Amino acid sequence: MAHDLRPDIRPDAWRGAVGWEERDGAVRSWRLLPELLDRAFAPDLITNARQSVGVRLDVDTDAERIALDGDLLLDIPRDARIDVLVDGALHRRIDLVAGTFALDVPLPAGTHRVQAWLPQVGETWIRSVQLSGSVVPAATAPTRWTTYGSSISQCNAAGGPSETWPALVARALDWDLTCLGFGGQCHLDPISTRTIATVPADIISLCLGINVMGNASMSPRAFAPQVAGLIDQVRAAHPSAPIAVITPIVAPGLESTPNAVGATLQGMREAIAEVVAGTDDDLLHLIDGPRILGFEEAHLLSDGVHPDADGYRLMGERLTAELRRLRA
Repeated sequence: MAHDLRPDIRPDAWRGAVGWEERDGAVRSWRLLPELLDRAFAPDLITNARQSVGVRLDVDTDAERIALDGDLLLDIPRDARIDVLVDGALHRRIDLVAGTFALDVPLPAGTHRVQAWLPQVGETWIRSVQLSGSVVPAATAPTRWTTYGSSISQCNAAGGPSETWPALVARALDWDLTCLGFGGQCHLDPISTRTIATVPADIISLCLGINVMGNASMSPRAFAPQVAGLIDQVRAAHPSAPIAVITPIVAPGLESTPNAVGATLQGMREAIAEVVAGTDDDLLHLIDGPRILGFEEAHLLSDGVHPDADGYRLMGERLTAELRRLRA
């Protein structure tokens, strides 16, 4: 018997999306609350929230193959891939180009946990997902993790969607990932804060600063109060969840050179550290970005700001160690 596991038919088989939209016989994910979109007033953020970063099919099945049909929309040429994992290991990585795609991937004999991680770039519309044989949703991981950040959390240059640093952490720790990494759009928007507050979570990480620096969207006068407000609202919604606040990794050209509103990356780290230190919240933790990727690893920055695939793997290793301690 063949099963169609399209998200609107079997949403219980999918993880990592905040909502879904159906149109013209296809379905795509949302990573912001759909009911709040008309209050965003940030078109580029809305565009990014339609990208399926961290969204994946996750089932136990004895199917002999998985067939997935859909459409990929890319605003600019990028490396886009779907990763098929079997029992936690990469089984097949498929390169995609913009337009319609149809995948048919053989699976090993027997019953296995099968995941299909959608591209972390572009908009992926799913028309059908076919598996034959027995199919049940995989057991939900015991720890639900929401992470919020910029393109450095979206990880366009990662080897594949299962090798972004949040995906690597989630796979290593067996955490249920919701990745709110929005390239160029981590500006502490109220819609992002409300989404973080609404999505159930046992641990939360907030990687803040680099987009505000690069776009000069907040002055030093405004930045620290906005960080404090974000943390306070997330804490009110998740009173018992550890919250990790991650300062920016190194970006040599931005460290001490003021942007258009007088901010420096060093100054932003200091402001974030001051906000975190100014509370008596034992579940609020600071992670220093340069300890995750520092000047000695600057050669892993593809453009002086964004890590390459090796850089994201290193971030995954180091953040796995840092975040594991918060759930010990």
